[in-house]
Amino acid sequence: MKIEIRNRFDNSIIVTAECSSLKEAVELHKTNLEEANLIEANLKEADLRMTNLREADLRNANFESANLQRADLVGADLRGADLFGTDLRGADLEGANLRGAYFEGADLREANLIGADLRGANLEGADLRGADLRRANLEGAYLEGAYLVGAVILTNQKDSILSSLKINVID
Repeated sequence: MKIEIRNRFDNSIIVTAECSSLKEAVELHKTNLEEANLIEANLKEADLRMTNLREADLRNANFESANLQRADLVGADLRGADLFGTDLRGADLEGANLRGAYFEGADLREANLIGADLRGANLEGADLRGADLRRANLEGAYLEGAYLVGAVILTNQKDSILSSLKINVID
C-alpha cells in the first residue's frame, strides 16, 4: 500500500512509501515526523526511538508497547492516546497535551514532563522515577501504583499528587 504522512498545518507530504503498514513506514525511514497528523494511527509495538514527533497531532493514537525512548514529543497532542506499556524513558514531553491518555504500566523514567497537561490521564503502575513533573497539570490524573521515587515536582503540586494517590494528609 502507498502511505503518505502529511504535515498537519500545510498538508505537505513528509513521507511517501510503499509499505504494508504505517508502522513499517515509520520504522524503515526513521523519519522526522514533526507536526505530522497521525490521529488514530496504529503504531502498536513500533520502534520510534529518538523520533522527532514535536508538535505532532497524535490524538487517540495506539502506541501500546511501542519504543519511544528519547523521542521528542515537545508540544505534541496525545489526548486519548493509548500508551499502555510504552517505553518513554528519557522522552521529552515538555508542554505536551496528554489529557485522558492511557499510560498504565508505561516506563517514563527520566522523562521530561515539564508543563505537560496530564489531566485525567491514567498513570496506574507507570514508572516515573526521576521524571521531571514541574508545572505539569495532574488534576484528576490516576497515579495509583505509580513509581514516583526521585520525580521532580514543585511544592504547589504536592496536593494534586497526593489526591491522585488517594492519600489524605492530616495535620
